Amino acid sequence: MPADSLFDRLLAEAEAAPVQGWDFSWFDGRASEQRPSWGYAELMRRQMAAAGSALDLQTGGGEVLAGVPAPPALLCATESWPPNVQIARRNLAPLGASVVQAEDGQPLPFRSETFDLVVSRHPTVVLWHEIARVLRPGGRYLSQQIGIGSNRELYEYLMGPQPHPEGDGSERALRELTAAGLDAENVRHESLEVRFDDIAAVVVFLRKVIWTVPDFSVSRYRDRLAELHEQIQRTGPFVSHSQRVLVQAFKPAG
Repeated sequence: MPADSLFDRLLAEAEAAPVQGWDFSWFDGRASEQRPSWGYAELMRRQMAAAGSALDLQTGGGEVLAGVPAPPALLCATESWPPNVQIARRNLAPLGASVVQAEDGQPLPFRSETFDLVVSRHPTVVLWHEIARVLRPGGRYLSQQIGIGSNRELYEYLMGPQPHPEGDGSERALRELTAAGLDAENVRHESLEVRFDDIAAVVVFLRKVIWTVPDFSVSRYRDRLAELHEQIQRTGPFVSHSQRVLVQAFKPAG
């Protein structure tokens, strides 16, 4: 393939694209993802309006939380990646939120029974016992989580066949939240279509959503990316499926 080919130009564009935060506007017109029927952002807004204190775990750049029109009096967020922490502090300053840099797999840096509400969209790690600890009795947990096998078609195209754990993630979430002392209110799963219109969209997605192909780099997967580029040029968008799990739970008042 010549050095000035469309493939090389798209790769160069993708490698130059910013990947901080959870703003996905770069993908407009180049990739699309079906949204879950439950509408996480609206669920979160309604619960935030009824809470006196709330915590958003793994907030990214705070983009989703920033859309809350009526924040509680005490609003905190955690994020582990330093570039995202700075973006989140800027985005959430108008809400008066405190953004704390905290490692995803470590105990939460908050006192027990601090929050009426804990929320999290697409957490990479869920510490159920820590969530239960920081919730007040009667407090609620709302999360949209990444189900098992999310975008399997994409990562197996690049990596080859991978082990397929049983279930979709909803059963595991129910089991683990119950073990932590929480009561389930609503736990359900949906499979959603994802379409990639060009190879640049694939590369930016893999650079941004790093757990999809954990060892991803353009140089490591260049040959497979070239084959996928040719496939998209020949047959149209590459279609994958994200897996999403809605979790609504509460800490018993007793």
